[in-house]
Amino acid sequence: MSKNKQQNQGQSLVEDQVKLPRRARVVLLNDDYTSMDFVVRVLMEVFRKNNAEATGIMMAVHEKGRGECGVYTLEIAETKVSQVHSRARAAGFPLRCILEVL
Repeated sequence: MSKNKQQNQGQSLVEDQVKLPRRARVVLLNDDYTSMDFVVRVLMEVFRKNNAEATGIMMAVHEKGRGECGVYTLEIAETKVSQVHSRARAAGFPLRCILEVL
């Protein structure tokens, strides 16, 4: 075998061993106490949604009981859930945010 073919085969073996990071969906859950304005603000600040996207997700939470904020790597999703809970507690709201591992 030539040197180039050996290098190409070696690179393929390494590429096959690389795994993609686990991903998770972040979901906000409805409650009867958290204000809609607060939910929109959290969506804009934590999830970087524009006003229209944030309002749409907030309405899904309000009408359907849950709204998807996005899909992220597992570590980032965990961080975002923690940020939502911290902001909600600091503001005195019981807002819940969960992640669903894909």
